[in-house]
Amino acid sequence: MSRIAYVNGQYVRQSDAMVNVEDRGYQFADGVYEVIAVHGGKLVDAEPHYDRLARSLDGLRIAAPCSRRALGLILARIVRRNRVRNGFVYLQVTRGVAPRNHSFPARDTRPSLVITASHRGPPSDAQVERGARVITVPESRWARPDLKTVSLLPNVLAKQQALDAGAYEAWFVDSDGHVTEGSSTNAWIVVDGQEIVTRPLGQDILAGITRQTLIEVARANNMRVTERVFTVAEAKRAKEAFLTSTTSFVMPIVSIDGAPVGEGGPGRVTLRLLDAYRRHLNQDAAP
Repeated sequence: MSRIAYVNGQYVRQSDAMVNVEDRGYQFADGVYEVIAVHGGKLVDAEPHYDRLARSLDGLRIAAPCSRRALGLILARIVRRNRVRNGFVYLQVTRGVAPRNHSFPARDTRPSLVITASHRGPPSDAQVERGARVITVPESRWARPDLKTVSLLPNVLAKQQALDAGAYEAWFVDSDGHVTEGSSTNAWIVVDGQEIVTRPLGQDILAGITRQTLIEVARANNMRVTERVFTVAEAKRAKEAFLTSTTSFVMPIVSIDGAPVGEGGPGRVTLRLLDAYRRHLNQDAAP
């Protein structure tokens, strides 16, 4: 079956999908995006994703391409037409097509909206048991990673550096030695007393939707979550560490810069959180 994409009002075969060469997303990375999980044929945590999309658009002063209701209908149709039961949808909004100029177009420009869908199962039990190795890299991104823009070259380079080192992810570290977040994930540790720690929201990290949901799920299960900064040294001394994202769910971290975390395997708190998150997904997917 051919994959179907949505491009500026049209549903087309993904192999035929095209954007104008003067789209500002292509020429300036002048756009934002969202990745929303699909579980059981339904979008996961759609409303928080829509909220974050609106914040990113406002931050770049790009008009919404359509109403929230219309966007939801388009996404549902893309999921249905691609027959995605488990996977994700990718949506990208750019400022649109205009003659190349660094400043905003002088005339009104219609934002471009592109949406695709992909099949992808959740992390397997074997992947969870194996866990993830992480390396640390100096923070090299622009000052507003809280805006989910398509300008991701520092993230790409960090992720490739991790893969070249045989790791799963790279954690960015700020000038004070504190972990900010991963190249495509949020960062967490578990310290003495089973306290779950993650960096507080601000302009220096992305407000991960899985992060937000996991905090709610953890507290609903009487688990203690603290939002504060932590150093690489503290992370290496932690009982457990893990990362979260739309596609990675809750993934245990077994080493940081080659040093084992805890006993070098998935920790009990992390696995308990993963189990609670899976229950949340199944509840959302229930008819």
